[in-house]
Amino acid sequence: SIGPWLVPFRTEEQIADIALTTRVNGETRQSDRTSRMIFSFRKIVAYVSTFTTLVPGDVILTGTPTGAGARLDPPVWLQPGDVVEIAAEGIGLLRNTIADEG
Repeated sequence: SIGPWLVPFRTEEQIADIALTTRVNGETRQSDRTSRMIFSFRKIVAYVSTFTTLVPGDVILTGTPTGAGARLDPPVWLQPGDVVEIAAEGIGLLRNTIADEG
């Protein structure tokens, strides 16, 4: 999910060191900063630009910090009814409830 709002990109500084936190049912599963990403935003945009034309409004999704359920031992999967919250410092909070596929 994306939203409920987006922040327009104006300068690299605004995204260089954002704290990101993911909680499942109130339990912190992920906590990291964009400054610790393996590839800088500049490198990611340069790479994506080699195979597609970027236009205003495009969104580039890059991956996830350590702590995703599939990487835990044993793995922990989301269940219907779980509440996932993702907070981005200075941007806001996205909250979704997991629903059954069927």
